[in-house]
Amino acid sequence: MRIAIMVEGDTELAFKRHLTDYLKQHLQGRMPRLDFVPYHGRIPKGATLKRNVENLLLVGRSQADLVIALTDVYTGTRPPDFTDAADAKNKMRQWVGNEPRFRPHAAQHDFEAWLLPYWPTIQRLAGHNRNAPGGDPENVNHTNPPSRRIQEIFEVGQRRDSYNKPRDANHILSKNDLSVAILRCPELRALVNTIFQACGGAVIP
Repeated sequence: MRIAIMVEGDTELAFKRHLTDYLKQHLQGRMPRLDFVPYHGRIPKGATLKRNVENLLLVGRSQADLVIALTDVYTGTRPPDFTDAADAKNKMRQWVGNEPRFRPHAAQHDFEAWLLPYWPTIQRLAGHNRNAPGGDPENVNHTNPPSRRIQEIFEVGQRRDSYNKPRDANHILSKNDLSVAILRCPELRALVNTIFQACGGAVIP
Protein backbone atom coordinates (compact mmCIF):
# COMPACT_ATOMS: atom_id res chain seq x y z
CA MET A 1 0.00 0.00 0.00
CA ARG A 2 1.15 3.53 -0.82
CA ILE A 3 -0.04 6.40 1.38
CA ALA A 4 0.57 10.01 0.34
CA ILE A 5 0.67 12.44 3.26
CA MET A 6 0.27 16.11 2.37
CA VAL A 7 2.19 18.22 4.90
CA GLU A 8 2.94 21.87 5.37
CA GLY A 9 6.72 21.86 5.39
CA ASP A 10 10.11 20.83 6.71
CA THR A 11 9.03 20.23 10.32
CA GLU A 12 6.60 17.54 9.28
CA LEU A 13 9.22 16.07 6.95
CA ALA A 14 11.48 15.67 10.00
CA PHE A 15 8.61 13.74 11.59
CA LYS A 16 8.53 11.17 8.77
CA ARG A 17 11.43 9.02 10.01
CA HIS A 18 10.04 8.81 13.54
CA LEU A 19 6.53 7.98 12.37
CA THR A 20 7.93 5.33 10.01
CA ASP A 21 10.00 3.74 12.78
CA TYR A 22 6.95 3.63 15.05
CA LEU A 23 4.71 2.10 12.39
CA LYS A 24 7.29 -0.57 11.52
CA GLN A 25 7.09 -1.84 15.10
CA HIS A 26 3.32 -2.28 14.86
CA LEU A 27 2.72 -3.19 11.22
CA GLN A 28 5.22 -5.96 10.61
CA GLY A 29 4.51 -7.44 7.20
CA ARG A 30 1.90 -4.75 6.48
CA MET A 31 4.02 -1.62 6.45
CA PRO A 32 2.85 0.86 3.80
CA ARG A 33 5.04 3.11 1.72
CA LEU A 34 4.71 6.65 3.09
CA ASP A 35 5.21 9.48 0.59
CA PHE A 36 5.31 12.85 2.33
CA VAL A 37 4.30 15.67 -0.03
CA PRO A 38 5.37 19.10 1.36
CA TYR A 39 3.65 22.36 0.44
CA HIS A 40 6.22 24.74 1.98
CA GLY A 41 3.91 26.86 4.08
CA ARG A 42 0.42 25.45 4.29
CA ILE A 43 -1.90 22.85 2.83
CA PRO A 44 -3.89 24.28 -0.11
CA LYS A 45 -7.57 25.12 0.32
CA GLY A 46 -10.73 24.75 -1.71
CA ALA A 47 -10.58 23.59 -5.31
CA THR A 48 -6.77 23.48 -5.21
CA LEU A 49 -6.82 20.90 -2.43
CA LYS A 50 -9.37 18.82 -4.37
CA ARG A 51 -7.23 18.94 -7.53
CA ASN A 52 -4.05 17.98 -5.69
CA VAL A 53 -5.75 15.04 -3.98
CA GLU A 54 -7.13 13.83 -7.30
CA ASN A 55 -3.67 14.06 -8.88
CA LEU A 56 -2.14 11.94 -6.10
CA LEU A 57 -4.82 9.30 -6.66
CA LEU A 58 -4.31 9.16 -10.43
CA VAL A 59 -3.45 5.75 -11.85
CA GLY A 60 0.27 5.53 -12.59
CA ARG A 61 3.62 4.57 -11.13
CA SER A 62 3.21 6.94 -8.15
CA GLN A 63 -0.52 6.37 -7.57
CA ALA A 64 -1.51 6.58 -3.91
CA ASP A 65 -4.02 4.14 -2.43
CA LEU A 66 -4.83 6.67 0.29
CA VAL A 67 -4.21 10.41 0.65
CA ILE A 68 -3.91 12.03 4.06
CA ALA A 69 -3.84 15.83 4.44
CA LEU A 70 -2.23 17.10 7.65
CA THR A 71 -2.74 20.78 8.40
CA ASP A 72 -2.10 22.95 11.45
CA VAL A 73 -5.18 24.57 12.97
CA TYR A 74 -3.07 27.66 13.65
CA THR A 75 -2.04 28.89 10.19
CA GLY A 76 -1.24 32.48 11.18
CA THR A 77 -3.96 33.94 8.95
CA ARG A 78 -6.38 36.67 10.00
CA PRO A 79 -9.16 35.82 10.39
CA PRO A 80 -8.18 32.22 11.21
CA ASP A 81 -8.99 29.59 8.61
CA PHE A 82 -10.12 27.11 11.24
CA THR A 83 -11.59 27.30 14.74
CA ASP A 84 -10.28 23.90 15.84
CA ALA A 85 -9.18 20.52 14.51
CA ALA A 86 -12.75 19.34 13.92
CA ASP A 87 -13.50 22.44 11.84
CA ALA A 88 -10.29 21.98 9.81
CA LYS A 89 -11.15 18.36 9.03
CA ASN A 90 -14.73 19.17 8.12
CA LYS A 91 -13.68 21.94 5.74
CA MET A 92 -11.09 19.76 4.03
CA ARG A 93 -13.71 17.02 3.56
CA GLN A 94 -16.09 19.55 2.02
CA TRP A 95 -13.42 20.92 -0.32
CA VAL A 96 -12.41 17.48 -1.58
CA GLY A 97 -15.92 16.06 -1.75
CA ASN A 98 -17.01 12.42 -1.73
CA GLU A 99 -13.64 10.68 -2.02
CA PRO A 100 -13.33 7.65 0.29
CA ARG A 101 -9.58 7.45 -0.32
CA PHE A 102 -9.03 10.87 1.30
CA ARG A 103 -8.53 11.36 5.06
CA PRO A 104 -8.11 14.86 6.55
CA HIS A 105 -6.21 15.40 9.79
CA ALA A 106 -5.18 18.45 11.80
CA ALA A 107 -2.58 19.22 14.45
CA GLN A 108 -4.19 21.27 17.20
CA HIS A 109 -3.03 23.95 17.32
CA ASP A 110 0.19 23.29 15.42
CA PHE A 111 2.63 20.43 14.91
CA GLU A 112 4.71 21.46 17.92
CA ALA A 113 1.85 20.45 20.24
CA TRP A 114 3.10 16.92 19.59
CA LEU A 115 6.53 17.91 20.95
CA LEU A 116 5.25 19.37 24.23
CA PRO A 117 5.10 15.97 26.00
CA TYR A 118 8.89 15.98 25.71
CA TRP A 119 9.39 19.24 27.62
CA PRO A 120 12.37 17.96 29.69
CA THR A 121 14.22 17.34 26.41
CA ILE A 122 13.24 20.83 25.21
CA GLN A 123 14.57 22.31 28.46
CA ARG A 124 17.90 20.53 28.05
CA LEU A 125 18.26 21.61 24.42
CA ALA A 126 17.36 25.22 25.22
CA GLY A 127 19.43 25.40 28.41
CA HIS A 128 16.55 26.80 30.47
CA ASN A 129 14.22 25.48 33.17
CA ARG A 130 11.06 27.34 32.14
CA ASN A 131 7.99 25.34 33.11
CA ALA A 132 6.01 23.45 30.50
CA PRO A 133 2.70 24.95 29.34
CA GLY A 134 -0.10 23.66 31.53
CA GLY A 135 -2.85 21.31 30.46
CA ASP A 136 -3.12 18.91 27.58
CA PRO A 137 -0.59 19.58 24.77
CA GLU A 138 -3.27 19.98 22.11
CA ASN A 139 -5.17 22.53 24.23
CA VAL A 140 -2.34 25.09 24.27
CA ASN A 141 -4.16 28.09 22.86
CA HIS A 142 -4.34 30.00 19.58
CA THR A 143 -2.88 33.29 20.78
CA ASN A 144 0.37 31.68 21.92
CA PRO A 145 0.65 28.36 20.05
CA PRO A 146 3.06 25.53 20.92
CA SER A 147 5.62 26.52 18.28
CA ARG A 148 5.89 29.98 19.87
CA ARG A 149 6.23 28.48 23.36
CA ILE A 150 9.17 26.37 22.19
CA GLN A 151 10.71 29.32 20.34
CA GLU A 152 10.50 31.43 23.51
CA ILE A 153 12.34 28.95 25.73
CA PHE A 154 15.07 28.57 23.12
CA GLU A 155 15.56 32.34 22.89
CA VAL A 156 15.77 32.92 26.66
CA GLY A 157 17.90 29.84 27.33
CA GLN A 158 21.68 29.52 27.53
CA ARG A 159 21.77 28.37 23.95
CA ARG A 160 20.70 31.86 22.78
CA ASP A 161 19.62 30.41 19.48
CA SER A 162 16.08 30.41 18.18
CA TYR A 163 14.13 27.23 17.63
CA ASN A 164 14.86 25.73 14.22
CA LYS A 165 11.78 23.71 13.34
CA PRO A 166 13.17 20.78 11.29
CA ARG A 167 16.49 20.53 13.13
CA ASP A 168 15.18 20.73 16.67
CA ALA A 169 11.96 18.77 16.08
CA ASN A 170 14.08 15.93 14.74
CA HIS A 171 16.44 16.20 17.73
CA ILE A 172 13.55 16.15 20.23
CA LEU A 173 11.86 13.17 18.60
CA SER A 174 15.14 11.27 18.25
CA LYS A 175 15.57 11.26 22.03
CA ASN A 176 12.06 10.08 22.89
CA ASP A 177 9.42 7.42 22.34
CA LEU A 178 6.72 8.57 19.92
CA SER A 179 4.12 6.50 21.76
CA VAL A 180 4.27 9.02 24.64
CA ALA A 181 2.95 11.80 22.39
CA ILE A 182 0.48 9.46 20.68
CA LEU A 183 -1.13 8.61 24.03
CA ARG A 184 -1.31 12.25 25.14
CA CYS A 185 -2.40 13.83 21.85
CA PRO A 186 -5.76 12.66 20.42
CA GLU A 187 -5.23 14.25 17.00
CA LEU A 188 -1.86 12.54 16.58
CA ARG A 189 -3.43 9.28 17.72
CA ALA A 190 -6.20 9.74 15.14
CA LEU A 191 -3.60 10.16 12.39
CA VAL A 192 -1.78 7.00 13.44
CA ASN A 193 -5.06 5.09 13.69
CA THR A 194 -6.00 6.10 10.15
CA ILE A 195 -2.82 4.42 8.94
CA PHE A 196 -3.39 1.38 11.15
CA GLN A 197 -6.94 0.96 9.86
CA ALA A 198 -5.84 1.26 6.23
CA CYS A 199 -3.19 -1.43 6.77
CA GLY A 200 -5.22 -3.83 8.90
CA GLY A 201 -3.51 -2.96 12.16
CA ALA A 202 -5.07 -2.72 15.62
CA VAL A 203 -6.21 0.81 16.46
CA ILE A 204 -5.10 2.56 19.65
CA PRO A 205 -8.03 3.22 22.02
